[in-house]
Amino acid sequence: MATIKSIKEALANEVEWQQWMEELKNDERDGVKKALSIWVRQQEKKQQILDEHLAKEAFDRSYRAFPEALIAGTDEAGRGPLAGPVVTAAVILPAYCPGLVGLNDSKQLSFEKREYYLKKIYEYAISTAIHFQDEAAIDRFNIYEATRLSMKSSIEQLEQKPDFVLADAMTLDIDIPQDSIIKGDAKSLAIAAASILAKTARDHYMDDMDRTYPGYGFAQHAGYGTKQHLEALRTLGITPIHRKTFEPIKSMLIEE
Repeated sequence: MATIKSIKEALANEVEWQQWMEELKNDERDGVKKALSIWVRQQEKKQQILDEHLAKEAFDRSYRAFPEALIAGTDEAGRGPLAGPVVTAAVILPAYCPGLVGLNDSKQLSFEKREYYLKKIYEYAISTAIHFQDEAAIDRFNIYEATRLSMKSSIEQLEQKPDFVLADAMTLDIDIPQDSIIKGDAKSLAIAAASILAKTARDHYMDDMDRTYPGYGFAQHAGYGTKQHLEALRTLGITPIHRKTFEPIKSMLIEE
């Protein structure tokens, strides 16, 4: 009889159901039952991730008016923080990107996963662009309009003009056919890729700002209104990268 250790090792080397696994169903040992159950759940999760990836690819392909049509996705990062820019990105991907299986909304992925997919996106992408909309523009236009203008800029900066644009919950002033997709980063691979580029670019920038303005914790909270950040505002004051139309900064400026 095979040992539980050897069974675990054999399962670890399989990605598809094998005939010999049928015998494991009747094995009364708890360790074998647990090992087989874990393997089944892992395979089901892998299949779910693959199915979601294929659905995202199919969603993007559904907008191709002809086989060679270029579909761009655009998304943003940083609408909510009290400091730093809002960053948008635009990405054109080929019809099939097997190396991007597991790519999802940037907020659903760990730092390590985002950095991994960042490299993969650049390997696959036909064209990419990133745009930083600074604090002055956010204060001048309001965050919604500043984001919209930034998305437009990121699309216009693409080296190849797309035939269709998929924007995450936004309608843009562009001369290209487009669609506004609610929760687009969960439906479109191109939008999900754009969310990764925007998020990582902004996080890297806020890491730099953490060194420029020590004490605020920008590397930890990326400018969001955490307890640490609010306390730093009270003790250290407002920096040039803070958004003057956002509370509590707006009220702090009035009180000065």
